Amino acid sequence: MEIMLWNTVLSLLIGLLSWILKDKSSELNRVTILINRTREEVAKEYVTKVEVHADINRVMTRLEVLDAKLDRLIEGYHSDRSQK
Repeated sequence: MEIMLWNTVLSLLIGLLSWILKDKSSELNRVTILINRTREEVAKEYVTKVEVHADINRVMTRLEVLDAKLDRLIEGYHSDRSQK
């Protein structure tokens, strides 16, 4: 009787442990798949060097135009003051 009770308790514990391990294993597998998909999606959004250089050149061109306009504005301001 005592051995049968002990066998039943051990069987239940082993069954519960097996079920928990299987559940955790499948959850780990699911998370691994999600992480791999996320890595693939993030890699699609990386910027290439060519795109970065094109954007920087466009910004630099605009800054040069603004610099030239500011120079003309300052020169006009100084020439107006010198005439007075």
